[in-house]
Amino acid sequence: VQLQASGGGVVQAGGSLRLSCAASGRAFNSPLMGWFRQAPGKEREFVASIIWRGGSPVYAASMKGRITISRDNANNIVYLEMNSLKAEDTAVYYCAVGRSTSAHDQDYWGQGTLVTVSS
Repeated sequence: VQLQASGGGVVQAGGSLRLSCAASGRAFNSPLMGWFRQAPGKEREFVASIIWRGGSPVYAASMKGRITISRDNANNIVYLEMNSLKAEDTAVYYCAVGRSTSAHDQDYWGQGTLVTVSS
């Protein structure tokens, strides 16, 4: 399974970005696809996740209300729409396929895409 994340970049505080994660390769059984992020000197943390087969998405409290995760099952793509970005949202954002919202329960990881929010 390969996960290709894209959409990162530099944005001013208050701005928006949409990240994409395309999954390819053999079929996988993991029920969730999610986004995590890792800022310099910090641990990787959960951002959002969604179930491939349906169900309500789950969001981290730190970003809830500012992000929306969605999926395109036909093309195996998951999106993360981020609005009202803050400087503290600066991080490398990773998509992953796994079994829970814990970074330790992910079966596959994408390569990460850098989001830089300038204040």
